[in-house]
Amino acid sequence: MDQTTYWKNFRSEHPEVISDEHDAFTLGFEGDVKTNNELANLIKDGVKTGTSSALDLYALSGEKMPKAGDYIIILDGQQQPVCIILELEVKSYPLMEVSDQHAYNEGEGPRTLEYWRQVHIDFFKKEYAAYNKPFNDNIPVLCETFQVVYK
Repeated sequence: MDQTTYWKNFRSEHPEVISDEHDAFTLGFEGDVKTNNELANLIKDGVKTGTSSALDLYALSGEKMPKAGDYIIILDGQQQPVCIILELEVKSYPLMEVSDQHAYNEGEGPRTLEYWRQVHIDFFKKEYAAYNKPFNDNIPVLCETFQVVYK
């Protein structure tokens, strides 16, 4: 189903949502279909209730920075809608100050801070390299918490 139809179906079931403003994205690296699908399904299943991104890279990528109250269509690796989330909280922290609770909310692997750091440091290093930007352990990380409102 295309994103427009998916959003219209959501709106017809949720008339309290008065705005048509929303975003759509895939989690993980574009083209990594296996990971894109895994992350989308973790969200749809309610296991993954948080995510994080490199704050510095929003200005370089032109991507819209999320904020509390935003609705986002989560896409799988084939760019198909999987669910819609509502952003509950969006805050920035230095990488090494991201909390145990946020690592748990991300719902990946053993859900520990140690695992979160291992995976995300690797991910952020690759993202920064793609923009020819130097990476360090104090980069600002945008930590989002959300809930699934439609699937």
